[in-house]
Amino acid sequence: MEEKNRRKFVRGVEILLFAAYLAVLCYFLFFAENLGRAFTEREYHYNLMPLKEIRRFITYRHTLGFWSVSLNLAGNVVAFIPFGVFLPRLFPGCRKFFLTMLFGFEFSLCVELIQLVGKVGSFDVDDILLNTMGGILGFCCYRVSVRLARNRRSGDWSMEENDEKKKSL
Repeated sequence: MEEKNRRKFVRGVEILLFAAYLAVLCYFLFFAENLGRAFTEREYHYNLMPLKEIRRFITYRHTLGFWSVSLNLAGNVVAFIPFGVFLPRLFPGCRKFFLTMLFGFEFSLCVELIQLVGKVGSFDVDDILLNTMGGILGFCCYRVSVRLARNRRSGDWSMEENDEKKKSL
């Protein structure tokens, strides 16, 4: 009975953390004025050419500065890593790589469409690519954590030895 209560508690904490993550993400994507999300400039901004903005940020990295380049490139990846971790943890049907990648892509596409329609930020296919990569990295972190937990429970911390044992069977 104790184990069941612990699992319920952990699940509740995970749901709460996922909701907090989504709230913070929405704030930064749609409302953060210090990130250029002020409502005074209401024009449509979009980029439909893949890798155009990524190339621009890399080419002009010295002019734009480290903060701008990092915020745009690494920030778009890092922002979606938690999505790729939480999704398979909370929804067992999403424990397949392709589904997590697809949902990460769809969620990013929705964010970009809301930014376009709401004229908050810009619709950028490069952001969708970077966000999807973040979801994929998050899924990889999830898979590694599952493997480590499984090895810890079995008392074997060596992944290589565990893999060799499976192959020999």
